Amino acid sequence: MERPELPLPQLHAFVVLAEELHFGHAAARLGIAQPPLSQQIRRLEDKVGHALFSRRPGQVALTPAGRELLPAARRALADLASGLAAARAIGSGRAGRLRIGFAASLALTVLPGLLHTFRQRFPDVHLDIQEMTTAPQITALRDKTIDIGLVREPSPEADLGFKTVLREPFVAVLPAAHPLAAQRTVKLADLADLPFVLLPRAVGPQLYDQITGLCVGAGFTPRIAQHAVEWQTVCALVKTGLGVSLAPASIRRIRLEGVAFRTIAPDTARTRVAVAWRRNDENPLIGHLLATVSQEAPGGD
Repeated sequence: MERPELPLPQLHAFVVLAEELHFGHAAARLGIAQPPLSQQIRRLEDKVGHALFSRRPGQVALTPAGRELLPAARRALADLASGLAAARAIGSGRAGRLRIGFAASLALTVLPGLLHTFRQRFPDVHLDIQEMTTAPQITALRDKTIDIGLVREPSPEADLGFKTVLREPFVAVLPAAHPLAAQRTVKLADLADLPFVLLPRAVGPQLYDQITGLCVGAGFTPRIAQHAVEWQTVCALVKTGLGVSLAPASIRRIRLEGVAFRTIAPDTARTRVAVAWRRNDENPLIGHLLATVSQEAPGGD
């Protein structure tokens, strides 16, 4: 028959007595009287089945069994202390793992500042950063494979919360050699007869509809010649002359040679960037990230 597990209070008493080798000193260190300490040691010896200390007048010493148990007892107490500290840190949100999805273009705007501030406040939190477009982020949030998403133009979702980080204007993306690139401002109607390069609707339905809606508002339906999943690829395809595009203004930071970015007129449309999370998620790190978002973008909703 297996012996019962050794209770931690008895192991603690054993380790202290092994270090002090004096019942009076060990009892004082433990904050108890000598009789309870003696009882703890006797109960532990009963469980082990052997004496752990030899007791002689004025002398206490570890037996061979006691010397064998001491390293394991110390490890058990250290593991418990480490586990308790880790549990407290994770429970309070001072440590743990936070999985964040982000749209690639946001690496050019809000993501660096947000992560820098968060890491300064919570250096012991491991951040798992995953690049993905908006629609896959929404799926990943529902599948619980990410904890936070940084998305563009999210549609309302009952089980998800959204907080606006910023609203940025659109720009026209043109080949640098195109005649329109010679202008500082481009009217949307000037793009009516040109082929377009856009992200597929499936990767960001709301943003896709917003861009095509802007074109419809200017009196034309965009003729889409090519799709590309990432904005950097969109710009590269524009450079080759496959078409033009409308994109969030942060795309300017790509600075791809041979591509021109021009303000559009009227310059009233804005694309919304938001942080997304599961409303019923109890991970305290999510709350800390949202507080950091409020600090970085106090005007968000």
